[in-house]
Amino acid sequence: MNKFFRKIRYNLMEKNKTGKYFKYAIGEIILVVIGILIALSINNWNEFRKQDIAEKEFINGIKHDLTQDKEFINLIIKRAEENNSIYIIINQELINYYNSNRQGLDSLLIEYFKSQGTFYPISGSFQSAISGNQISKFKNKDFNNVVTKLYNSTYTRLLDNAEEVDNRWSYINKKYSQIRRTGQIPNMSESELNEFHNDIFYHIQALNYYRKNLSKAVMEIDKLLKQ
Repeated sequence: MNKFFRKIRYNLMEKNKTGKYFKYAIGEIILVVIGILIALSINNWNEFRKQDIAEKEFINGIKHDLTQDKEFINLIIKRAEENNSIYIIINQELINYYNSNRQGLDSLLIEYFKSQGTFYPISGSFQSAISGNQISKFKNKDFNNVVTKLYNSTYTRLLDNAEEVDNRWSYINKKYSQIRRTGQIPNMSESELNEFHNDIFYHIQALNYYRKNLSKAVMEIDKLLKQ
């Protein structure tokens, strides 16, 4: 192609057609500029297309992760609600159960000490998007803002709550390991029963606060899943 253009320019110069040569040269420059603009447009189109694909993959990945998060959170909430229901009975009837229905109290405590879930979010899709600041290039700013708040604020608060609950849970499990080991509450004095009552109270307070924040997280997750 370049040889073709050079041959035309040479013929025009040979025939002293300077005016036509300059017109031709200008036309050639215009063609080159147009070619460059077309190439840039194609390149930009490809970049936009890649960006759209990356954003769709990001949104789908986030929704997949959050669907699993929600399922796990709901299991933890359900277990926390069960423990709270048991605590309500213990709070009202501990002394009466201890004195006249020890077997019933043992059954309640076995259930209470059975398990406790702690939530740790799945953050692979989010971390991949922010590793190269890719999330800032995505067009759906509302989705991006809600996602960022969820992972950087809500989930961070939940992790702090989980640490407090885990510490309380570890404390009562260690202190009252006999209940977990034997399935029976040991003989206790009135002051020891009050101490036991207080320890369960502080644990359930932390657990209920955690449950409240988990429920708020589910609301944020639902908002994102509907987008």
